[in-house]
Amino acid sequence: MALSTLRIVWLYPDLLSTYGDRGNLLVLAHRARARGIDVEPMQVRSDQRVPTTADIYLIGGGEDGPQAVAADRLLQDGALNRAAEAGKPILAICAGYQLLGSSFYANGRAYEGLNILDLRSDRGPSRAVGEVAGETAPQLGIGPITGFENHGGRTHLGEAVQPLARVTAGVGNDGATEGAWAGHVIGTYMHGPGLARNPKLADLLLGWAMGVDPSQLRPLDDTWPEKLRQERFGALSGAQ
Repeated sequence: MALSTLRIVWLYPDLLSTYGDRGNLLVLAHRARARGIDVEPMQVRSDQRVPTTADIYLIGGGEDGPQAVAADRLLQDGALNRAAEAGKPILAICAGYQLLGSSFYANGRAYEGLNILDLRSDRGPSRAVGEVAGETAPQLGIGPITGFENHGGRTHLGEAVQPLARVTAGVGNDGATEGAWAGHVIGTYMHGPGLARNPKLADLLLGWAMGVDPSQLRPLDDTWPEKLRQERFGALSGAQ
């Protein structure tokens, strides 16, 4: 908890920023400041160097063309790979999630990914649009997750990653699992924004950045996020 200023980088908002993904930056900043932690949010555009001194890195979703451009520029830059190797928390959403793998499909062909996570993505038989929910890996300690997905990809996990969740509604990676994680890197198809719907996931990232167990963070009043969660889970139950 000795961190004086939390530096949160939102990568390439000019290319990857759909379905409210910027909200993840706002949620993290709010939850840190509510605990008395100074926050320095940084928006790094695709024509800028990625800083190596950040504490948390965020990547949003986007369309095929911007996704391919983002992957190429991140590969040339190299800083995000170095951040992952240094154990910095990274949260990547949808297109941002796919480009963390070895390859992804865009513009009718395969592109090289950053190889930060052991996975690959290709095209699915149909587009996944709607609510997605799942039961997360118990060791993460964040409980069930809820979000909104809109993607045409399917993601295949390798042995060096674990699924973020087992799907209870929606498609996620392939209808069975949703997202992936390894070390302090998390990828997911959850828009929403995902951290607004899943405050424990936000606190997991904050805990990693500060080097503490999330349970050691000062509790916040999550009455409204919990109301939102229950409404979304309730809507899924009613639709079944």
